[in-house]
Amino acid sequence: MRESTIMKIHYGTAIAAVALVAVHVMLRVVQGFAGSLEYESVVANYRFVPYAIMLELILVLLSVHGFNGLRVILLELRQGPRYERSVTYGCIAGMIGLIAYGSRTIVMVNMGMA
Repeated sequence: MRESTIMKIHYGTAIAAVALVAVHVMLRVVQGFAGSLEYESVVANYRFVPYAIMLELILVLLSVHGFNGLRVILLELRQGPRYERSVTYGCIAGMIGLIAYGSRTIVMVNMGMA
């Protein structure tokens, strides 16, 4: 994939993440911040499907954006085809791992494991 396309994805994920995180914060403020951190409230949020989807989207957007930013920083430190390929695949693996672990939490709550 061309670097210009990757950077467009980077900018798009930033804009989308800011919008969804703003919605997330506003919902927490409306509910009352202290009350939104209570265990029952958190579990109820994960079980409410539209909100769980929004949380999953935030997780994916921030993971893609963050690991791509890390990739860009690491590529600025050093160049070379083997190094660049290793950094790219390492960041993709880290991103997939983080998304899988975060998604696991949502799935476990909805299956009644929490």
